[in-house]
Amino acid sequence: MTTDMTTMPTYELPAVVLDLDLADPLPAVPGHGPDGRRVRRAWVLVRRFTEPLGALLTDVPEEGLTPAALAAAIEAELPGSSADRGRESAFLAGRRAVLATAPHITVVICTRERPGALARCLDSLIAQQYPDFRILVVDNAPETTATSEVVHSAARRGPVDYLLEPRAGLSFARNTAVRSAPGEILAWIDDDEVADPHWLAEVARALDEHPDADVISGVIVPAELETQAQLWFEQFGGHSKGRGFRPAVFSPETAHLQSPLYPLPPFGTGANMTFRPGVIERIGMFDTALGAGTPAMGSEDTLAFTQVLLMGGKIVYQPTAVTHHYHRRDLAGLRKQMVGYGTGLVAAYTSLLMARPGVFWGLLKLVPGALRELTGKDTARMATIEDDFPRELLAANRRGMLAGPRAYLRGRRAARRR
Repeated sequence: MTTDMTTMPTYELPAVVLDLDLADPLPAVPGHGPDGRRVRRAWVLVRRFTEPLGALLTDVPEEGLTPAALAAAIEAELPGSSADRGRESAFLAGRRAVLATAPHITVVICTRERPGALARCLDSLIAQQYPDFRILVVDNAPETTATSEVVHSAARRGPVDYLLEPRAGLSFARNTAVRSAPGEILAWIDDDEVADPHWLAEVARALDEHPDADVISGVIVPAELETQAQLWFEQFGGHSKGRGFRPAVFSPETAHLQSPLYPLPPFGTGANMTFRPGVIERIGMFDTALGAGTPAMGSEDTLAFTQVLLMGGKIVYQPTAVTHHYHRRDLAGLRKQMVGYGTGLVAAYTSLLMARPGVFWGLLKLVPGALRELTGKDTARMATIEDDFPRELLAANRRGMLAGPRAYLRGRRAARRR
């Protein structure tokens, strides 16, 4: 049954998003927003001395949450998180040490006709508390000059460069960026995100602590939960799909714990990933039959992560490297995204099988577990879904999966024509 967003009360705010540091006094959370809407919940990113510890979603009564009630909710979700509040942690000292020898990083944004979102993203990057970086904006098959105008305006305030890729498709844009920056560390962010001020510093921390890592992936949290569709996306796991705030390392040595052929929860996502020099070239670049702007709609990043692991590489999940994402606000946009997730995932598997037929038997062994993950109520993928979550979205995701192989083949033919 289709859920009609127009029947939902517009005088309610599904959740207010808070980014709180336990080193500071906790605020009260009003029961009504500045526009008068009733605040139903609070999604809280909890930090201590800027270090992300975890997140929680808590109800907000009509009279609001007092600081004491908010503290109790945090302690219930993250026991012991308030310990040592009055003492500066070693976390900040570690960051200062990393920044003293910070490597140069090129941040890449691939974008197409979203100048407002791009300007917001660029503002967050220019404000990075990091000493040595530049920003490269790849304008993908533009129809107007809006993107170039935003970039040239931002370049007056920070180290921002512009690059044109006339062929439509995210993977074409990604590959153009790679070819234009040989020998550079490439950190990727999407135009519908903003970066935490310490994002690059935490990427550098992970690179320093894991000198043999090929890829660093970070955590993506919601920038807002203004609509029910945005909250439903978080119920489905958001971008991290249950990965949470616990650091993780993926390599051939951990394959018995997390198969490189089954990236659920994901090893990372293209909206917050960093590759060391030469790694993308070593895996054969991003598959131009995958990604936004293709029939597959996505998963060029998923395939790249899997290829890194299959070639013996290492991926480090660093949840202190935070970006904030503006989810799609309406049900139609969310439905399209769910279809795209399903289509892209199976399209990526199709690409992998065509390039490496020998992985077929490994994939076949994973099918029973994958079915349990997608249908079971207590799995990482499904456990956070609540009763109000539209089941049509799950059906859309599965329809997308069925369309994956054909979508990949169509995208492959189109990419060759380009």
